[in-house]
Amino acid sequence: MMAVTAPLLVLASGYGLNVAQISITKSNLLAALDSAVTSTARDLTTGVITKDEARGVVEAFLLANGQRAYAEEGRLTLDSIVIDPVARTVEAKASVELDLAFALFGTANHQKITAESAAIYSDRKIEIAMALDLTGSMKKAGSDDKLGDLQKAATNAVNLLLGGKNLDDRVRIALVPYSNSVNVGSSIAYKSVYVEKSKSDRGRSVPNTNLLNLVSALLRPDNCSTERRGAEIYTDKGPNVAMANRDYFLTEFADGDAGYTKSVRCPAAALVPLTANKKTLTDTINNFVADGGTGGHVGIQWAWYMLSDKWKDVVPASAAAGPYDEEEVGKFAILMTDGEFNLNFAGATTANLAYGNAAATRSIPHAKQLCTNMRAAGIKIFTIGFKLPNASARDLMKDCASPATSGVTFFYDTSSGSELDQAFKAIVRNIESLALTK
Repeated sequence: MMAVTAPLLVLASGYGLNVAQISITKSNLLAALDSAVTSTARDLTTGVITKDEARGVVEAFLLANGQRAYAEEGRLTLDSIVIDPVARTVEAKASVELDLAFALFGTANHQKITAESAAIYSDRKIEIAMALDLTGSMKKAGSDDKLGDLQKAATNAVNLLLGGKNLDDRVRIALVPYSNSVNVGSSIAYKSVYVEKSKSDRGRSVPNTNLLNLVSALLRPDNCSTERRGAEIYTDKGPNVAMANRDYFLTEFADGDAGYTKSVRCPAAALVPLTANKKTLTDTINNFVADGGTGGHVGIQWAWYMLSDKWKDVVPASAAAGPYDEEEVGKFAILMTDGEFNLNFAGATTANLAYGNAAATRSIPHAKQLCTNMRAAGIKIFTIGFKLPNASARDLMKDCASPATSGVTFFYDTSSGSELDQAFKAIVRNIESLALTK
């Protein structure tokens, strides 16, 4: 009986060992190929590599994870890779030559194991507008250097977002520094900012198609913009429909207004329309100066304009935003503040009422409405509170942020420079993750 059963037991054991060996090797091969394809799809999405470089990346990743892990050198090959630009997929097939423990029933002592994997990549363009708080409370005070913390965090974010090859300027960033108002720069101001000339002129909503309105812009004292007025106050309609305004109260202080002496300043740093020029962005950030009050809703307003294709005629052609098409363009806003929005010119009958509690009752709901309409247009909004002073400021940032989704956080409440830096980095990762989906 032993003579009869012993060979059968050996054969069964050998067959079982072969099956286990094949199963483990195929599982390891598939895991390595999955990782290689997924990583390559991510690199294609973020512009780190070109389509022509994809095969080399998959192969290098596969060999690095396969050799000496489950396959000897020379036994592992990438058989094929197909990049489908229509379906936006990366498909790959790989194989490994495996030496079997037992050569049973006349079979060879090795077998070819194959595996296939696929991943989706995205070639959507990514547009990001950063509205950054440069108000007086951001000034360095002793060891508390909030402005320096912001400059470091924003610079790191720009470097991460534009650190790849950024093929065809696929990722572009706009900077919107704000305080009392937004400095939109001379070329944009001429085409899009209506300068109010008197108290009786306050609140007018006019298009830039009227030459007289452009003449008004030419005679402006600076490049400041405050809130847009009229029916389009909460929309992104272009300046051919309604220009933004430069409030009369910004120049009224020379004569005094009921003894009011607080100065009103336009940020020294002008906004930067969408660009992939990393040096332009980082140089602007490094030259930030903190001063003035918190007209955050004006910063939100201009962040929206920079992401809207309705404003493409007032910026250089290279800075024109793409259409609202989530298949082709992903639009993101990053809104950052260290305080409560407490400055608002619209609805203020005197310059005194443009500041403080009375202004906050207008600025905060103004900001919330802009955020609501931006989200409805298809813009994902990330918000960052930095050492916020009260619950009201925190609630505004929460309300402005897009609703949280699985694995993606949109509101960040930070209390230190390191936390601020980590928040910006997390947002970059989330944007990259969202860019992989349609």
